[in-house]
Amino acid sequence: MLFRPTYVFDKVGDITPEFLRKKKIKGLILDLDNTLTTHNNPEPPRLSIEWLDRMKSAGIKLIIVSNNHAPRVTPFADRLGLDFVSEGAKPLTFGYTRAIARLGLEKKNVAAVGDQIFTDVLGSNLKGIRSIFVFPIEPEKSLPFRFKRACEKPFLPKDDKKIKEVG
Repeated sequence: MLFRPTYVFDKVGDITPEFLRKKKIKGLILDLDNTLTTHNNPEPPRLSIEWLDRMKSAGIKLIIVSNNHAPRVTPFADRLGLDFVSEGAKPLTFGYTRAIARLGLEKKNVAAVGDQIFTDVLGSNLKGIRSIFVFPIEPEKSLPFRFKRACEKPFLPKDDKKIKEVG
């Protein structure tokens, strides 16, 4: 099912190098807003920085793919020392294709991490890579986002807030 994530975690920091090694995942494509930081926040939180450092130390390759424009993504990615694809057009697969090429990995060894079913999970599934859904860092307040989150609920595991293999 295109809207079902492969794996579900409470937050990005719960994804461990051990879990990734067990699943033969050597690279992660990372969403930005509400996955690594709160929506439109230019500063990465300490917990995200520490998690990224753990991933890098474990040899996991990382790249950001965001639908945001370069002026939003560039300073954030630069601060973290990460490559990125801006204007990724998720759920279309162009951004994922570019990211996988830059990681230099086969797509069977890549997974994408994000907080939205209709962009991150759908895009990953359309590209044929595993998707790791994480719950948003904080609830968005705008009506369009609240509507989108309500539409996502049927596609989330019933016993949420747990590490779970869906696929």
